[in-house]
Amino acid sequence: MITNLAAGVQAFTSNAFLVDGDRTVLVDTGANFDVVDGLRANTDDLEAVVLTHTHPDHVGNLETVVEAFDVDVWGFDPSQPGVDHGIEDGETVQLGDHEYVAVHTPGHKDDHLCLYSREAGILFAGDLVFQNGGFGRTDLEEGDRETLIESIDRLAERIDDDFAEMHTGHGPSVSTDPAKHVELAGRMARQM
Repeated sequence: MITNLAAGVQAFTSNAFLVDGDRTVLVDTGANFDVVDGLRANTDDLEAVVLTHTHPDHVGNLETVVEAFDVDVWGFDPSQPGVDHGIEDGETVQLGDHEYVAVHTPGHKDDHLCLYSREAGILFAGDLVFQNGGFGRTDLEEGDRETLIESIDRLAERIDDDFAEMHTGHGPSVSTDPAKHVELAGRMARQM
């Protein structure tokens, strides 16, 4: 089961997805709200935090989550503050009941990862792509439009016909034809 603990929060934050199952993991911690209470209301056994990237809105609650649950943090770049273990491009990570392949997708931030489970048909897209063709900002430090387009293309090559759910770093998750939203993001990024 996947629960967005930031749903309804009226603060500047990313989504924070609790993925429950064989290995209970929080994908991104969000910022500026009490995610620990939300976690405690949904699980007694948080086993890890996995980060799509280390922008402040995605890691603002990281320290309080680590203190409350004594968990390790996984992300692409272990030299980033708070990241205990690196996840390499193409590496497999268990979230909940499924194995996800990590896809290094820079362009919004150098350490950006997407996580895709072909078996489950689920993608955690971070800030690479959003609903209705939205895509990550490239005007921040480490942002680069051409690199972002290449990352969207790499991701689009990995997803298949069974792709059913896309959980994004901001805004609503997509459960109706998410591949079209990824394709549209690639087109929109090229036009702007």
